[in-house]
Amino acid sequence: MQTLKSRVLVIVALVAMSGWALFPRTEIVRVKRDGVFVLDTVKRVPLKRGLDLQGGMHLTLEVDQSKQAVADVSDALDRALKVVRTRIDEFGVAEPVVQKVGTDRIIVELPGISDQQRAEEVVQKAAFLRFQITDESQALEKAIPRIDGIIKAKGITIAAAPASTDTATAAATGLTALMQRADSAAAPAGDSAAPTATEGPFRRAILPGQMPGQYLVASRDYAAIEAYLQRPEIQEALPPGKDVRWGIDSILNGTDAYRALYVLDSRAIIDGTYLVNATPAQDPLEGAKVDFQFNNEGGRRFRSETGRHIGDNMAIVLDDRVMSAPTIRDAIGARGQITMGGRDLQAAQDLALVLRAGALPVPLKVADGRQISATLGEDSINDGVKAGLIAVLAVVLIMVIYYRFSGLLAVGALVLYVLFTLATLAGFDAVLTLPGLAGFVLSIGIAVDANVLIFERIREELDHGKAVRTAVEEGFKHAMSAIVDSNVSTILTAAVLYQYGSGPVKGFAVTLVAGIVASMVSSIFVTKTFFLVWLQRARGQQTLSI
Repeated sequence: MQTLKSRVLVIVALVAMSGWALFPRTEIVRVKRDGVFVLDTVKRVPLKRGLDLQGGMHLTLEVDQSKQAVADVSDALDRALKVVRTRIDEFGVAEPVVQKVGTDRIIVELPGISDQQRAEEVVQKAAFLRFQITDESQALEKAIPRIDGIIKAKGITIAAAPASTDTATAAATGLTALMQRADSAAAPAGDSAAPTATEGPFRRAILPGQMPGQYLVASRDYAAIEAYLQRPEIQEALPPGKDVRWGIDSILNGTDAYRALYVLDSRAIIDGTYLVNATPAQDPLEGAKVDFQFNNEGGRRFRSETGRHIGDNMAIVLDDRVMSAPTIRDAIGARGQITMGGRDLQAAQDLALVLRAGALPVPLKVADGRQISATLGEDSINDGVKAGLIAVLAVVLIMVIYYRFSGLLAVGALVLYVLFTLATLAGFDAVLTLPGLAGFVLSIGIAVDANVLIFERIREELDHGKAVRTAVEEGFKHAMSAIVDSNVSTILTAAVLYQYGSGPVKGFAVTLVAGIVASMVSSIFVTKTFFLVWLQRARGQQTLSI
Protein backbone atom coordinates (compact mmCIF):
# COMPACT_ATOMS: atom_id res chain seq x y z
CA MET A 1 0.00 0.00 0.00
CA GLN A 2 2.83 2.41 0.80
CA THR A 3 4.41 1.76 -2.60
CA LEU A 4 1.06 2.22 -4.34
CA LYS A 5 0.38 5.50 -2.53
CA SER A 6 3.81 6.78 -3.49
CA ARG A 7 3.18 5.95 -7.14
CA VAL A 8 -0.17 7.71 -7.09
CA LEU A 9 1.33 10.79 -5.43
CA VAL A 10 4.06 10.94 -8.10
CA ILE A 11 1.42 10.84 -10.86
CA VAL A 12 -0.65 13.54 -9.16
CA ALA A 13 2.47 15.73 -8.80
CA LEU A 14 3.34 15.26 -12.49
CA VAL A 15 -0.20 16.18 -13.52
CA ALA A 16 -0.13 19.30 -11.31
CA MET A 17 3.24 20.46 -12.70
CA SER A 18 2.10 19.81 -16.26
CA GLY A 19 -1.09 21.77 -15.68
CA TRP A 20 0.93 24.68 -14.31
CA ALA A 21 3.27 24.61 -17.32
CA LEU A 22 0.34 24.70 -19.75
CA PHE A 23 -1.77 27.26 -17.90
CA PRO A 24 -1.74 30.74 -19.53
CA ARG A 25 -0.91 33.50 -17.08
CA THR A 26 -0.03 37.17 -16.99
CA GLU A 27 3.48 38.20 -15.96
CA ILE A 28 4.94 41.59 -15.12
CA VAL A 29 8.12 42.23 -17.09
CA ARG A 30 10.54 45.14 -17.47
CA VAL A 31 10.70 46.34 -21.06
CA LYS A 32 12.52 49.18 -22.81
CA ARG A 33 10.42 51.75 -24.65
CA ASP A 34 11.84 54.85 -26.24
CA GLY A 35 15.05 54.32 -24.32
CA VAL A 36 13.27 54.07 -20.93
CA PHE A 37 12.62 50.91 -18.92
CA VAL A 38 9.01 50.50 -17.83
CA LEU A 39 6.96 47.74 -16.22
CA ASP A 40 4.45 46.06 -18.49
CA THR A 41 2.10 43.10 -18.28
CA VAL A 42 2.62 40.28 -20.76
CA LYS A 43 0.32 37.31 -21.25
CA ARG A 44 2.42 34.16 -21.25
CA VAL A 45 1.22 31.66 -23.87
CA PRO A 46 2.76 28.24 -23.06
CA LEU A 47 2.62 26.80 -26.60
CA LYS A 48 2.81 29.30 -29.42
CA ARG A 49 1.81 28.43 -32.95
CA GLY A 50 4.31 28.51 -35.77
CA LEU A 51 4.60 30.59 -38.91
CA ASP A 52 2.31 28.24 -40.81
CA LEU A 53 -0.47 28.38 -38.20
CA GLN A 54 -0.44 31.98 -36.98
CA GLY A 55 2.44 33.82 -38.63
CA GLY A 56 5.02 35.75 -36.67
CA MET A 57 7.73 38.39 -37.04
CA HIS A 58 9.58 39.12 -40.27
CA LEU A 59 12.91 40.98 -40.30
CA THR A 60 14.96 41.94 -43.34
CA LEU A 61 18.61 42.68 -42.50
CA GLU A 62 21.11 44.58 -44.61
CA VAL A 63 24.70 45.73 -44.16
CA ASP A 64 24.75 49.19 -42.57
CA GLN A 65 27.30 50.90 -44.80
CA SER A 66 26.75 54.21 -43.01
CA LYS A 67 28.74 52.76 -40.11
CA GLN A 68 31.28 50.77 -42.08
CA ALA A 69 32.07 50.68 -45.81
CA VAL A 70 32.01 47.08 -47.06
CA ALA A 71 33.51 46.14 -50.44
CA ASP A 72 32.21 42.56 -50.75
CA VAL A 73 28.69 42.68 -49.29
CA SER A 74 27.83 39.10 -50.27
CA ASP A 75 30.86 37.62 -48.48
CA ALA A 76 30.23 39.80 -45.42
CA LEU A 77 26.61 38.59 -45.25
CA ASP A 78 27.74 34.96 -45.50
CA ARG A 79 29.87 35.46 -42.41
CA ALA A 80 27.16 37.45 -40.61
CA LEU A 81 24.57 34.77 -41.41
CA LYS A 82 26.31 32.23 -39.17
CA VAL A 83 26.34 34.65 -36.23
CA VAL A 84 22.70 35.68 -36.72
CA ARG A 85 21.58 32.05 -36.98
CA THR A 86 23.43 31.15 -33.77
CA ARG A 87 21.83 34.07 -31.94
CA ILE A 88 18.33 33.23 -33.18
CA ASP A 89 18.76 29.61 -32.13
CA GLU A 90 19.27 30.90 -28.57
CA PHE A 91 15.59 31.89 -28.57
CA GLY A 92 14.79 28.19 -28.16
CA VAL A 93 13.23 25.58 -30.42
CA ALA A 94 11.00 28.06 -32.21
CA GLU A 95 11.88 26.70 -35.69
CA PRO A 96 12.86 30.09 -37.11
CA VAL A 97 13.70 30.85 -40.73
CA VAL A 98 17.16 32.44 -41.17
CA GLN A 99 18.41 32.58 -44.73
CA LYS A 100 20.30 34.75 -47.18
CA VAL A 101 18.24 36.20 -50.02
CA GLY A 102 20.10 37.36 -53.11
CA THR A 103 23.50 38.86 -52.37
CA ASP A 104 22.60 41.72 -50.05
CA ARG A 105 19.92 40.63 -47.56
CA ILE A 106 19.25 38.23 -44.71
CA ILE A 107 15.66 37.20 -43.98
CA VAL A 108 14.71 36.27 -40.42
CA GLU A 109 11.23 34.96 -39.57
CA LEU A 110 10.42 34.25 -35.93
CA PRO A 111 7.20 32.44 -35.03
CA GLY A 112 5.53 33.30 -31.77
CA ILE A 113 7.85 36.25 -30.94
CA SER A 114 5.95 39.39 -29.95
CA ASP A 115 8.79 41.58 -28.62
CA GLN A 116 10.05 43.01 -31.90
CA GLN A 117 12.39 45.53 -30.26
CA ARG A 118 14.22 42.83 -28.32
CA ALA A 119 14.56 40.64 -31.43
CA GLU A 120 15.98 43.54 -33.43
CA GLU A 121 18.48 44.39 -30.70
CA VAL A 122 19.69 40.80 -30.51
CA VAL A 123 20.28 40.40 -34.26
CA GLN A 124 21.72 43.91 -34.74
CA LYS A 125 24.01 44.11 -31.72
CA ALA A 126 27.60 44.04 -32.90
CA ALA A 127 28.76 42.45 -29.62
CA PHE A 128 32.30 43.76 -30.02
CA LEU A 129 33.87 43.47 -26.57
CA ARG A 130 37.02 45.33 -25.50
CA PHE A 131 38.81 45.90 -22.19
CA GLN A 132 40.56 49.30 -22.02
CA ILE A 133 42.35 51.19 -19.26
CA THR A 134 40.88 54.58 -18.35
CA ASP A 135 43.05 57.64 -19.03
CA GLU A 136 45.06 58.99 -16.10
CA SER A 137 46.92 61.75 -17.94
CA GLN A 138 43.96 64.20 -18.04
CA ALA A 139 44.33 64.27 -21.82
CA LEU A 140 40.78 65.55 -22.34
CA GLU A 141 41.34 68.40 -19.86
CA LYS A 142 44.24 69.60 -22.01
CA ALA A 143 42.19 69.35 -25.20
CA ILE A 144 39.03 71.11 -23.94
CA PRO A 145 40.33 74.71 -24.50
CA ARG A 146 41.10 73.82 -28.10
CA ILE A 147 37.65 72.22 -28.52
CA ASP A 148 35.90 75.30 -27.13
CA GLY A 149 38.06 77.47 -29.39
CA ILE A 150 36.90 75.49 -32.46
CA ILE A 151 33.28 75.77 -31.36
CA LYS A 152 33.63 79.54 -30.97
CA ALA A 153 35.64 80.09 -34.17
CA LYS A 154 33.26 78.13 -36.36
CA GLY A 155 30.18 79.48 -34.62
CA ILE A 156 28.83 76.00 -33.84
CA THR A 157 25.58 76.30 -31.91
CA ILE A 158 23.60 73.33 -30.69
CA ALA A 159 20.49 73.86 -28.61
CA ALA A 160 20.33 72.05 -25.29
CA ALA A 161 17.35 69.91 -24.35
CA PRO A 162 14.42 72.08 -23.18
CA ALA A 163 13.78 72.22 -19.46
CA SER A 164 11.33 74.08 -17.30
CA THR A 165 12.56 76.94 -15.11
CA ASP A 166 12.15 74.89 -11.95
CA THR A 167 13.96 71.91 -13.44
CA ALA A 168 16.75 74.07 -14.82
CA THR A 169 17.23 75.83 -11.48
CA ALA A 170 17.29 72.55 -9.60
CA ALA A 171 19.72 71.09 -12.14
CA ALA A 172 22.03 74.10 -11.86
CA THR A 173 22.01 73.84 -8.06
CA GLY A 174 22.74 70.12 -8.21
CA LEU A 175 25.41 70.72 -10.84
CA THR A 176 27.21 73.25 -8.66
CA ALA A 177 27.10 70.93 -5.64
CA LEU A 178 28.41 68.03 -7.66
CA MET A 179 31.14 70.21 -9.18
CA GLN A 180 32.30 71.36 -5.79
CA ARG A 181 32.59 67.78 -4.54
CA ALA A 182 34.34 66.62 -7.71
CA ASP A 183 36.75 69.59 -7.71
CA SER A 184 37.67 69.18 -4.06
CA ALA A 185 38.45 65.50 -4.69
CA ALA A 186 40.07 65.69 -8.13
CA ALA A 187 41.52 69.17 -8.75
CA PRO A 188 45.00 69.96 -7.43
CA ALA A 189 45.46 72.84 -5.00
CA GLY A 190 45.38 76.24 -6.65
CA ASP A 191 43.96 74.79 -9.87
CA SER A 192 40.42 75.82 -10.70
CA ALA A 193 38.74 73.08 -12.72
CA ALA A 194 35.24 74.47 -12.18
CA PRO A 195 33.58 76.00 -15.23
CA THR A 196 32.92 79.69 -15.27
CA ALA A 197 30.60 81.91 -17.25
CA THR A 198 33.47 82.91 -19.66
CA GLU A 199 34.32 79.34 -20.59
CA GLY A 200 32.99 77.61 -23.68
CA PRO A 201 29.95 75.30 -23.90
CA PHE A 202 32.03 72.12 -23.88
CA ARG A 203 33.85 73.06 -20.66
CA ARG A 204 30.64 74.18 -18.97
CA ALA A 205 28.97 70.83 -19.63
CA ILE A 206 31.90 68.56 -18.70
CA LEU A 207 32.51 67.81 -15.01
CA PRO A 208 35.22 65.69 -13.36
CA GLY A 209 33.91 62.26 -12.44
CA GLN A 210 34.53 59.86 -9.61
CA MET A 211 37.56 58.11 -11.10
CA PRO A 212 40.43 58.95 -13.48
CA GLY A 213 39.24 59.25 -17.06
CA GLN A 214 35.58 59.65 -16.10
CA TYR A 215 33.53 62.81 -16.68
CA LEU A 216 29.91 63.67 -15.95
CA VAL A 217 27.43 65.34 -18.27
CA ALA A 218 24.00 66.50 -17.14
CA SER A 219 21.22 64.64 -18.94
CA ARG A 220 19.94 67.89 -20.47
CA ASP A 221 23.41 68.46 -22.03
CA TYR A 222 23.87 64.91 -23.32
CA ALA A 223 22.43 65.53 -26.81
CA ALA A 224 24.55 68.68 -27.28
CA ILE A 225 27.82 67.03 -26.18
CA GLU A 226 27.09 63.98 -28.34
CA ALA A 227 26.47 66.27 -31.33
CA TYR A 228 29.77 68.08 -30.69
CA LEU A 229 31.66 64.78 -30.48
CA GLN A 230 30.23 63.62 -33.81
CA ARG A 231 31.59 66.62 -35.73
CA PRO A 232 34.81 65.87 -37.70
CA GLU A 233 36.62 69.04 -36.55
CA ILE A 234 35.93 68.18 -32.89
CA GLN A 235 37.09 64.59 -33.39
CA GLU A 236 40.38 65.87 -34.79
CA ALA A 237 40.83 67.99 -31.67
CA LEU A 238 40.37 65.05 -29.29
CA PRO A 239 43.57 63.72 -27.69
CA PRO A 240 45.45 61.22 -29.90
CA GLY A 241 45.71 57.64 -28.70
CA LYS A 242 42.51 58.04 -26.67
CA ASP A 243 38.90 56.88 -27.17
CA VAL A 244 35.99 58.92 -25.82
CA ARG A 245 33.05 56.62 -24.96
CA TRP A 246 29.71 57.08 -23.21
CA GLY A 247 28.81 54.78 -20.35
CA ILE A 248 25.49 52.99 -19.96
CA ASP A 249 25.24 54.07 -16.34
CA SER A 250 23.90 57.33 -14.94
CA ILE A 251 24.59 59.05 -11.62
CA LEU A 252 21.81 60.62 -9.61
CA ASN A 253 22.32 63.73 -7.51
CA GLY A 254 19.03 64.48 -5.80
CA THR A 255 16.52 64.81 -8.65
CA ASP A 256 19.22 65.36 -11.29
CA ALA A 257 20.75 62.70 -13.50
CA TYR A 258 24.19 62.75 -15.12
CA ARG A 259 25.59 60.59 -17.90
CA ALA A 260 29.10 59.19 -17.57
CA LEU A 261 31.66 59.95 -20.29
CA TYR A 262 34.94 58.02 -20.31
CA VAL A 263 38.34 58.75 -21.84
CA LEU A 264 40.17 55.46 -22.50
CA ASP A 265 43.52 54.32 -23.83
CA SER A 266 42.87 53.32 -27.46
CA ARG A 267 44.96 50.18 -27.08
CA ALA A 268 42.78 47.41 -25.68
CA ILE A 269 44.45 45.04 -23.25
CA ILE A 270 42.22 42.23 -24.63
CA ASP A 271 39.06 41.84 -26.69
CA GLY A 272 36.19 39.39 -27.08
CA THR A 273 37.89 37.17 -29.68
CA TYR A 274 39.29 35.08 -26.82
CA LEU A 275 35.86 34.59 -25.21
CA VAL A 276 34.62 30.99 -24.98
CA ASN A 277 31.60 31.25 -22.70
CA ALA A 278 29.23 33.78 -21.13
CA THR A 279 26.38 33.08 -18.71
CA PRO A 280 23.83 35.44 -17.10
CA ALA A 281 23.51 35.62 -13.31
CA GLN A 282 21.72 37.58 -10.63
CA ASP A 283 23.59 38.99 -7.64
CA PRO A 284 21.64 40.29 -4.59
CA LEU A 285 23.99 43.28 -4.24
CA GLU A 286 25.21 44.03 -7.79
CA GLY A 287 22.02 43.02 -9.63
CA ALA A 288 22.15 41.36 -13.04
CA LYS A 289 25.56 40.45 -14.41
CA VAL A 290 27.26 38.26 -17.00
CA ASP A 291 30.03 35.86 -16.03
CA PHE A 292 32.50 35.26 -18.86
CA GLN A 293 35.45 32.98 -19.54
CA PHE A 294 38.45 33.33 -21.87
CA ASN A 295 40.35 30.49 -23.49
CA ASN A 296 43.82 29.54 -22.24
CA GLU A 297 45.65 32.07 -24.40
CA GLY A 298 43.23 34.83 -23.48
CA GLY A 299 43.49 33.94 -19.79
CA ARG A 300 47.28 34.22 -19.87
CA ARG A 301 47.14 37.55 -21.67
CA PHE A 302 44.43 38.94 -19.40
CA ARG A 303 46.36 37.91 -16.28
CA SER A 304 49.55 39.51 -17.58
CA GLU A 305 47.90 42.79 -18.63
CA THR A 306 45.79 43.24 -15.48
CA GLY A 307 48.84 42.42 -13.35
CA ARG A 308 50.61 45.43 -14.89
CA HIS A 309 47.65 47.73 -14.18
CA ILE A 310 46.82 46.96 -10.53
CA GLY A 311 45.20 50.04 -9.03
CA ASP A 312 44.02 51.35 -12.40
CA ASN A 313 40.45 51.39 -13.67
CA MET A 314 39.61 49.00 -16.49
CA ALA A 315 36.64 49.86 -18.70
CA ILE A 316 34.58 47.00 -20.10
CA VAL A 317 33.46 48.34 -23.49
CA LEU A 318 30.71 46.65 -25.49
CA ASP A 319 29.82 48.13 -28.88
CA ASP A 320 31.55 51.42 -27.96
CA ARG A 321 29.60 51.74 -24.69
CA VAL A 322 31.28 51.41 -21.29
CA MET A 323 29.39 48.79 -19.28
CA SER A 324 31.43 49.41 -16.13
CA ALA A 325 34.94 50.51 -15.11
CA PRO A 326 36.02 48.62 -11.98
CA THR A 327 39.35 49.12 -10.23
CA ILE A 328 41.83 46.28 -10.79
CA ARG A 329 42.71 44.96 -7.32
CA ASP A 330 44.60 41.83 -8.39
CA ALA A 331 45.66 40.12 -11.60
CA ILE A 332 42.59 38.59 -13.27
CA GLY A 333 42.79 35.20 -14.98
CA ALA A 334 40.48 33.51 -17.46
CA ARG A 335 37.24 34.38 -15.66
CA GLY A 336 35.53 37.71 -15.01
CA GLN A 337 32.15 39.39 -14.95
CA ILE A 338 30.29 42.30 -16.51
CA THR A 339 27.80 44.15 -14.32
CA MET A 340 24.71 45.42 -16.12
CA GLY A 341 24.50 48.85 -14.50
CA GLY A 342 21.08 48.31 -12.95
CA ARG A 343 19.53 46.63 -16.01
CA ASP A 344 17.39 43.53 -15.51
CA LEU A 345 18.18 39.83 -15.87
CA GLN A 346 16.72 39.69 -19.39
CA ALA A 347 19.31 42.25 -20.51
CA ALA A 348 22.02 40.03 -18.99
CA GLN A 349 20.58 37.00 -20.81
CA ASP A 350 20.58 38.87 -24.12
CA LEU A 351 24.16 40.08 -23.59
CA ALA A 352 25.35 36.56 -22.73
CA LEU A 353 23.53 35.30 -25.81
CA VAL A 354 25.27 37.63 -28.26
CA LEU A 355 28.66 37.20 -26.59
CA ARG A 356 28.44 33.42 -26.95
CA ALA A 357 27.37 33.74 -30.59
CA GLY A 358 30.29 36.08 -31.33
CA ALA A 359 30.59 39.55 -32.78
CA LEU A 360 29.08 40.43 -36.13
CA PRO A 361 31.75 40.85 -38.84
CA VAL A 362 29.85 43.85 -40.25
CA PRO A 363 27.17 46.16 -38.80
CA LEU A 364 23.60 45.24 -39.76
CA LYS A 365 20.44 47.31 -39.94
CA VAL A 366 16.78 46.31 -40.08
CA ALA A 367 15.56 47.32 -43.53
CA ASP A 368 12.08 45.91 -42.92
CA GLY A 369 10.35 44.67 -39.78
CA ARG A 370 6.73 43.59 -39.64
CA GLN A 371 4.27 40.97 -38.46
CA ILE A 372 3.32 38.36 -41.08
CA SER A 373 0.17 36.22 -41.31
CA ALA A 374 -0.05 32.41 -41.38
CA THR A 375 1.55 30.76 -44.41
CA LEU A 376 -1.20 28.11 -44.56
CA GLY A 377 -4.83 28.85 -45.32
CA GLU A 378 -7.54 28.31 -42.74
CA ASP A 379 -8.99 25.36 -44.70
CA SER A 380 -5.63 23.56 -44.73
CA ILE A 381 -5.23 24.08 -40.98
CA ASN A 382 -8.75 22.82 -40.25
CA ASP A 383 -8.24 19.75 -42.46
CA GLY A 384 -4.96 18.96 -40.74
CA VAL A 385 -6.49 19.23 -37.26
CA LYS A 386 -9.46 17.10 -38.33
CA ALA A 387 -7.15 14.39 -39.70
CA GLY A 388 -5.21 14.38 -36.44
CA LEU A 389 -8.36 13.95 -34.35
CA ILE A 390 -9.55 11.07 -36.53
CA ALA A 391 -6.16 9.35 -36.18
CA VAL A 392 -6.19 9.69 -32.38
CA LEU A 393 -9.75 8.35 -32.22
CA ALA A 394 -8.72 5.36 -34.36
CA VAL A 395 -5.84 4.55 -31.96
CA VAL A 396 -8.20 4.74 -28.98
CA LEU A 397 -10.81 2.48 -30.60
CA ILE A 398 -8.24 -0.13 -31.64
CA MET A 399 -6.78 -0.31 -28.12
CA VAL A 400 -10.17 -0.57 -26.43
CA ILE A 401 -11.64 -3.09 -28.90
CA TYR A 402 -8.58 -5.33 -29.10
CA TYR A 403 -7.37 -5.21 -25.48
CA ARG A 404 -10.73 -4.38 -23.80
CA PHE A 405 -10.32 -3.35 -20.16
CA SER A 406 -6.53 -3.35 -20.37
CA GLY A 407 -6.78 -1.20 -23.49
CA LEU A 408 -8.96 1.22 -21.53
CA LEU A 409 -6.21 1.54 -18.92
CA ALA A 410 -3.70 2.20 -21.72
CA VAL A 411 -5.94 4.94 -23.12
CA GLY A 412 -6.04 6.58 -19.66
CA ALA A 413 -2.23 6.50 -19.59
CA LEU A 414 -2.22 7.87 -23.14
CA VAL A 415 -4.19 10.93 -22.00
CA LEU A 416 -1.50 11.63 -19.41
CA TYR A 417 1.14 11.05 -22.10
CA VAL A 418 -0.37 13.85 -24.16
CA LEU A 419 -0.42 16.13 -21.09
CA PHE A 420 3.19 15.36 -20.13
CA THR A 421 4.50 15.82 -23.68
CA LEU A 422 2.78 19.17 -24.20
CA ALA A 423 4.04 20.38 -20.80
CA THR A 424 7.60 19.38 -21.69
CA LEU A 425 7.38 21.21 -25.01
CA ALA A 426 6.00 24.26 -23.20
CA GLY A 427 8.99 24.14 -20.86
CA PHE A 428 11.30 24.37 -23.90
CA ASP A 429 9.23 27.24 -25.39
CA ALA A 430 8.47 25.05 -28.40
CA VAL A 431 6.34 26.34 -31.25
CA LEU A 432 3.62 24.16 -32.75
CA THR A 433 3.55 23.81 -36.53
CA LEU A 434 1.25 21.71 -38.69
CA PRO A 435 4.03 19.16 -39.47
CA GLY A 436 4.84 19.16 -35.77
CA LEU A 437 1.23 18.41 -34.91
CA ALA A 438 1.26 15.59 -37.46
CA GLY A 439 4.39 14.19 -35.85
CA PHE A 440 2.78 14.52 -32.44
CA VAL A 441 -0.25 12.54 -33.61
CA LEU A 442 2.12 9.92 -35.00
CA SER A 443 3.92 9.78 -31.66
CA ILE A 444 0.60 8.99 -29.97
CA GLY A 445 0.31 5.89 -32.13
CA ILE A 446 3.91 4.97 -31.40
CA ALA A 447 3.41 5.61 -27.66
CA VAL A 448 1.09 2.59 -27.38
CA ASP A 449 3.78 0.28 -28.80
CA ALA A 450 5.18 -0.27 -25.33
CA ASN A 451 1.72 -1.15 -24.04
CA VAL A 452 1.27 -3.63 -26.90
CA LEU A 453 4.53 -5.38 -25.92
CA ILE A 454 3.51 -5.45 -22.26
CA PHE A 455 -0.05 -6.68 -22.94
CA GLU A 456 1.11 -9.47 -25.27
CA ARG A 457 3.58 -10.60 -22.61
CA ILE A 458 0.80 -10.58 -19.97
CA ARG A 459 -1.34 -12.72 -22.30
CA GLU A 460 1.47 -15.25 -22.58
CA GLU A 461 1.82 -15.42 -18.80
CA LEU A 462 -1.96 -15.90 -18.40
CA ASP A 463 -1.92 -18.66 -21.04
CA HIS A 464 0.68 -20.44 -18.92
CA GLY A 465 -1.81 -20.53 -16.06
CA LYS A 466 -0.29 -17.84 -13.84
CA ALA A 467 -2.42 -15.70 -11.55
CA VAL A 468 -3.46 -12.24 -12.77
CA ARG A 469 -1.23 -10.35 -10.34
CA THR A 470 1.76 -12.52 -11.20
CA ALA A 471 1.07 -12.24 -14.92
CA VAL A 472 0.95 -8.45 -14.71
CA GLU A 473 4.21 -8.30 -12.79
CA GLU A 474 5.94 -10.70 -15.17
CA GLY A 475 4.56 -8.91 -18.22
CA PHE A 476 5.98 -5.54 -17.21
CA LYS A 477 9.24 -7.12 -16.03
CA HIS A 478 10.06 -9.08 -19.18
CA ALA A 479 8.95 -6.40 -21.64
CA MET A 480 11.03 -3.73 -19.92
CA SER A 481 14.37 -4.52 -21.55
CA ALA A 482 13.02 -4.34 -25.11
CA ILE A 483 11.20 -1.06 -24.38
CA VAL A 484 14.24 0.59 -22.75
CA ASP A 485 16.68 -0.54 -25.45
CA SER A 486 14.58 0.81 -28.31
CA ASN A 487 13.83 4.12 -26.59
CA VAL A 488 17.40 4.75 -25.42
CA SER A 489 18.77 4.24 -28.93
CA THR A 490 16.22 6.75 -30.26
CA ILE A 491 17.13 9.26 -27.52
CA LEU A 492 20.83 8.98 -28.44
CA THR A 493 19.96 9.70 -32.06
CA ALA A 494 17.91 12.73 -31.00
CA ALA A 495 20.81 13.95 -28.83
CA VAL A 496 23.11 13.95 -31.87
CA LEU A 497 20.50 15.87 -33.88
CA TYR A 498 20.17 18.45 -31.09
CA GLN A 499 23.93 18.85 -30.65
CA TYR A 500 24.80 19.35 -34.31
CA GLY A 501 21.52 20.60 -35.76
CA SER A 502 20.00 24.07 -35.76
CA GLY A 503 16.53 25.61 -35.92
CA PRO A 504 13.92 23.05 -37.09
CA VAL A 505 16.31 20.12 -36.53
CA LYS A 506 16.78 21.05 -32.87
CA GLY A 507 13.03 21.55 -32.52
CA PHE A 508 12.38 18.08 -33.92
CA ALA A 509 14.99 16.56 -31.60
CA VAL A 510 13.48 18.17 -28.51
CA THR A 511 9.97 17.08 -29.52
CA LEU A 512 11.22 13.54 -30.12
CA VAL A 513 12.97 13.28 -26.76
CA ALA A 514 9.99 14.79 -24.94
CA GLY A 515 7.65 12.27 -26.56
CA ILE A 516 9.91 9.30 -25.80
CA VAL A 517 10.38 10.22 -22.14
CA ALA A 518 6.68 10.89 -21.68
CA SER A 519 5.88 7.61 -23.47
CA MET A 520 8.10 5.59 -21.13
CA VAL A 521 6.62 7.26 -18.07
CA SER A 522 3.03 6.74 -19.20
CA SER A 523 3.33 3.22 -20.65
CA ILE A 524 5.51 1.75 -17.89
CA PHE A 525 4.90 3.72 -14.72
CA VAL A 526 1.37 5.09 -15.17
CA THR A 527 -0.17 2.01 -16.79
CA LYS A 528 1.31 -0.30 -14.15
CA THR A 529 0.00 1.99 -11.41
CA PHE A 530 -3.47 1.75 -12.95
CA PHE A 531 -3.17 -2.06 -12.92
CA LEU A 532 -2.05 -2.02 -9.27
CA VAL A 533 -4.95 0.21 -8.25
CA TRP A 534 -7.38 -2.13 -10.02
CA LEU A 535 -5.82 -5.23 -8.43
CA GLN A 536 -5.93 -3.58 -4.99
CA ARG A 537 -9.64 -2.82 -5.31
CA ALA A 538 -10.66 -6.13 -6.95
CA ARG A 539 -12.40 -8.66 -4.73
CA GLY A 540 -12.60 -12.44 -5.00
CA GLN A 541 -11.40 -14.32 -8.06
CA GLN A 542 -9.54 -11.89 -10.34
CA THR A 543 -9.96 -12.13 -14.12
CA LEU A 544 -8.29 -9.69 -16.48
CA SER A 545 -9.97 -8.57 -19.69
CA ILE A 546 -7.09 -8.43 -22.13
